[in-house]
Amino acid sequence: MSTASAALETLALFGGPRAVTSKHEDLFAWPLVGREDEDAVLDVLRRGAMSGTDVTLAYEREFAEWHGAKYALAHPNGTAALHAALFACGVGRDDEVICPSLTFWASITSALNLGAHIRFCEADPETLCIDPNDIERHITPRTKAIVVVHYCGHPCDMDPIMALAARRGLKVVEDVSHAHGALYKGRVVGTLGHVAGMSLMSGKSLVCGEGGMLLTNDRAIFERAVAWGHYERTMSGYSYYTGEPAIQDQALKRFAGIPLGGLKNRMNQLCAALGRTQLKRYRERMDEIQRAMHRFWDLVEAAGLPGVRAHRPPKGGGSTMGGWYYPHGLYDAEKLGGLPIGRFIEALNAEGFPCKAGANAPLHLHPLYSEARVYGEAEPTNGTSPQGPGSLPVTESIPVRCFSVPWFKHDRAEQIERYAAALIKVLRAAHDGQLKQVNA
Repeated sequence: MSTASAALETLALFGGPRAVTSKHEDLFAWPLVGREDEDAVLDVLRRGAMSGTDVTLAYEREFAEWHGAKYALAHPNGTAALHAALFACGVGRDDEVICPSLTFWASITSALNLGAHIRFCEADPETLCIDPNDIERHITPRTKAIVVVHYCGHPCDMDPIMALAARRGLKVVEDVSHAHGALYKGRVVGTLGHVAGMSLMSGKSLVCGEGGMLLTNDRAIFERAVAWGHYERTMSGYSYYTGEPAIQDQALKRFAGIPLGGLKNRMNQLCAALGRTQLKRYRERMDEIQRAMHRFWDLVEAAGLPGVRAHRPPKGGGSTMGGWYYPHGLYDAEKLGGLPIGRFIEALNAEGFPCKAGANAPLHLHPLYSEARVYGEAEPTNGTSPQGPGSLPVTESIPVRCFSVPWFKHDRAEQIERYAAALIKVLRAAHDGQLKQVNA
């Protein structure tokens, strides 16, 4: 070991003291549920109003106002909201939808239920979101929509995507499940495309227990989403929170009383009640999460050690990470002498810094999208043009390009500094060559 190495702290991996000595469970506890949340839920329970709509309508109104959108439509989960959004955009049999491969399956798999085919697109190696420069090569005469995912809280680069969509006559669906309250150039995500869907399950940064929400400024899209799975709202005399009938389109009115999708997309009002109280406090809680996460990354980057950098938009551009759900760091093995990310993660975990390499597995490599005959078809449900290994090289490299980091819910400097110190300690050891040793 060199003199420089001896001056460094011994890694916990090699028997040294851990940088993080406590789990700090209160630092990560989520969601935050208080008396107001409990009272709101109990009121619905005691009234027997779980399957009503009065609380849900109020929640939708407040949710739309919070985002500066015209219409919000509650769903039982984010998957249902995205399914409705695709239908509302006119996606149907033999159409094609473009989506990033780097996302959770719920972003796009419901397109198969509409008879559409999915064409996966590359991720940008810095944002981890859909690469705007890779979309156009996947467009065909059958393409109907583009699904963009504000992945790990990072807003997509929406301006070129919307320009391309306008030029090619395509709809853009935003998946905001990771990015509640995030901004893109000062504009809140979920209001930038033609429609948005998002999960509000208890693990997300903005929660309602278990549910989803659809947002749009387009009346036609809203009405199609209502007709798809909210049959009670299509009935005559039913008023939306705007005071207008939910369905005005005469073509949709013909089918009133039965959902076009054969689905019951009503949100349980226990969830709507919790969603309302959580929404009231979300901005202040989101702001604290941002302060905490920026504190962590500012400390790490101030050390000036190449090889790891924050996954966040540049400061000063008006773009933010919102609730910063599923936070990650970017890893550059070349700047660490080719150190495999697995070894780096092993050292971090030993320091009491919980993390994993990679993010979601690339969807285009899953056999569901190339082999499965879900409905007993003669050909694969997703068509006969599979995107196999090597077709999206950047996306396929993501497992060694990024790693998860702790998601701090409170801006507690002393505790956060311990986690930053752990990452800096391992980075220094990596630069010094310690992690290449087999034994301490």
